[in-house]
Amino acid sequence: QVQLVESGGGLVQAGDSLTLSCVASGGTFGGLAGGWFRQAPGKEREFVAAISWNGGLTYYADSMKDRSTISRDSAKNTVYLQMNSLKPEDTAVYYCAAGRFQSDSRDRYDYWGQGTQVTVSS
Repeated sequence: QVQLVESGGGLVQAGDSLTLSCVASGGTFGGLAGGWFRQAPGKEREFVAAISWNGGLTYYADSMKDRSTISRDSAKNTVYLQMNSLKPEDTAVYYCAAGRFQSDSRDRYDYWGQGTQVTVSS
């Protein structure tokens, strides 16, 4: 059973950068695609970015594709999400997910972390 733990969230100002990390334990991220989703208060959980099992393919939501980079370090069993030029509307709980295929659909992921809060002040 793969367990995912996110870290790196916090309170930042608009325009700042932040890098989130997602570490897998109890199993390996190897062979699994990784994804990041976010959920703002009162809104549904939405797709942010995804990366294939070997890092060869990446996929971004339109709202984040010019401001974020998803990457992975297999040796560290970790997937990262670097976000730049953060805006107040990026405020949300950010969730890491793992599954067989990279996808923008929540249903395609089998494992989820507990989330890390990102708050962007104006």
